Amino acid sequence: MNARRIAMAEIADTNTPEIEEGGNFIEEFGCDVFGINTMSEYLPKPVFKKLRETMETGKALDSSISDDVAHAMKTWAMERGATHYTHWFMPLTGATAEKHDSFLETCANGNVIARFSGKNLIMGEPDASSFPSGGLRSTAEARGYTAWDPSSPAFIKRANGVATLYIPTAFCSYTGEVLDKKTPLLRSMQVLSAQAKRLLKCFDKDFEGGAKVTLGAEQEYFLIDRRFYVQRPDLMQTGRTLFGAPPQRHQQLEDHYFGAIKPRILAFMADLDRELWRLGIPAKTRHNEVAPAQFEVAPIFEEVNLAVDHNMLIMDALKRIAEKHNFACLLHEKPFAGVNGSGKHNNWSISVGDINLLNPGNDPHQNAIFLTSLCAVIQAVDKHADLLRSAIAGAGNDHRLGANEAPPAIISMYLGEQLADIVEQIEKGQAKTSKHGKTIKIGADILPELPCDATDRNRTSPFAFTGNKFEFRAAGSSQSCASPNIVLNTAVAEAFDEIATALENLPKNADFHAELQKMLSSIIKKHKKIIFNGNNYGDEWKKEAAKRGLPNLRTTPEAIKPLTEAKNIALFEKYGVFNRAEMLSRHEIFLEEYERKIGIEAGLSLKLARTHIIPAVAAYLKELGGALETEKMLGGTKKSKAAAYAAKISARLNSLIEISDNLETQIKKAEKLPKIIETMAELRKVADEVEGEVSNELWTLPKYCEMLFVY
Repeated sequence: MNARRIAMAEIADTNTPEIEEGGNFIEEFGCDVFGINTMSEYLPKPVFKKLRETMETGKALDSSISDDVAHAMKTWAMERGATHYTHWFMPLTGATAEKHDSFLETCANGNVIARFSGKNLIMGEPDASSFPSGGLRSTAEARGYTAWDPSSPAFIKRANGVATLYIPTAFCSYTGEVLDKKTPLLRSMQVLSAQAKRLLKCFDKDFEGGAKVTLGAEQEYFLIDRRFYVQRPDLMQTGRTLFGAPPQRHQQLEDHYFGAIKPRILAFMADLDRELWRLGIPAKTRHNEVAPAQFEVAPIFEEVNLAVDHNMLIMDALKRIAEKHNFACLLHEKPFAGVNGSGKHNNWSISVGDINLLNPGNDPHQNAIFLTSLCAVIQAVDKHADLLRSAIAGAGNDHRLGANEAPPAIISMYLGEQLADIVEQIEKGQAKTSKHGKTIKIGADILPELPCDATDRNRTSPFAFTGNKFEFRAAGSSQSCASPNIVLNTAVAEAFDEIATALENLPKNADFHAELQKMLSSIIKKHKKIIFNGNNYGDEWKKEAAKRGLPNLRTTPEAIKPLTEAKNIALFEKYGVFNRAEMLSRHEIFLEEYERKIGIEAGLSLKLARTHIIPAVAAYLKELGGALETEKMLGGTKKSKAAAYAAKISARLNSLIEISDNLETQIKKAEKLPKIIETMAELRKVADEVEGEVSNELWTLPKYCEMLFVY
């Protein structure tokens, strides 16, 4: 038996672990978080009051309280088993970073004590030149700083019985340039908050504190048995299968989505929920997704900065807990060709005080604040569709977008029947009526009547209105939510700014609502081309989008080019989110990352072809040769069907060798990436075809039918 068959036999004998009783999860929620309740218990009242004010209003931290906060944080963490702390930050690698330091310090007499100062809490100093900087830092310019973010509470992370205090931080260079994803997110939140308050003041609504941007990030992922994973070098090194033929049955029967969760998967999910709850992450939903072996976890909405931090922790927990259950968690956007990929649905909304600016209310045509906010978002998405596409660009997402399970690369907005009707009325004059939700009668007397939403959903749209929020569905499963929300916050802040400025400058005797109506009508006429309520997968839409002038940036190099354009740099500079150097550095970093990932995939494709696939085909051809010799001894002819079949396998073997040689030449000559990608696809096509021919005993790489169904 080869390693594949041994793994399947072992998995068949695996017993599902018993799910431990959860205890009182309400009491355990947030027990490993230095949150508001814990702060109030461990901090002196005056210190707690000042820190809470900073957290809730965004005002600068009073540095005089830092030592008290650090001491309380250390005391709490040590009581919970922590010996070390780390400044946890998000460099431009797409992952998180951490360096652990112990609380231990030595005394003059040789004894040791536990100490954690305010300076240690507020600032750290990682090596900035060792992280991607896009030219902002050279090897000789290494100094960088991490800075404590009080708006995201510290927490204790546990791994294999080791507890460590994690302190969420921003990361910048010695010269002040931003080297992370948290800092520009915080900046974008700040500017959106200021412009939202200005806008509401035009409607005679004045609030203490800032606006609140909320995010709910639905996280999709695959789980496969780890015994298969370690036999797939492509999955281990690139996150996706570079070879592999889809099985005869995969998701055609549509029976996996929301299906009964298998016991082994449920044990993993229960373990995941417990850890997330201890970290204060409000994980709410778990279910099977569309593709076999694909699943989803979704939390309750939180303020966007905290939600982004929590999503990074969710991805980390998925991987760690998967290993504990002898699974491998795949977060790549397209780990398996021919079946659904994985996204991260970015549900975005904004509130000021108790007003959700994206809540239509019972009569949306009468809700001036909602309609103004809606038109602002329409303007923002149309004006900066290219930047929204840039924000979700990546080698993995290139495989997923437009693949009939995800939105296309063309950014458009779905409003639904009700809002589309209202928008059309506003464009023509004044909205006077709105379509209300109806009641659905199911037909069986025992079943209740269901209230029906006024608008349907559109799963093909990249940016869809879903009741009181917008869902940006194009984000990739492995990506940080920070980037799309930085763009969205800044673009909407610009629209709010322009509308608020126009309203503030109205003559004192002007009819406010009449002037507002004219303004919204003008916005819709100018930007309605971004609205599309139909099927985004159809070829007709691609043609229509081209007529409308909407960008179709299909590959990562195309998609990140807008980061270098003057109008986009001007947007971020105007609101202090990025400067020109920071924008250009991101283009350089993302392009280099893309090129390196394709380079790794190309080299690994060549290696797998020569060490797994070609040897398997050659061994099979040798077996066929032996069979032909036997046939010849029994009186067979060279024109037999067996001989023709052997000739077909021989031709495919030669084709594999020839394409592999071409790929090697292209890699050595550093040919342009599109050409290398095309050759990789040619090699895969032949390899996947021959997978269905070669003897099962000779094929060494675990197959899709095993990885997707055997667990």
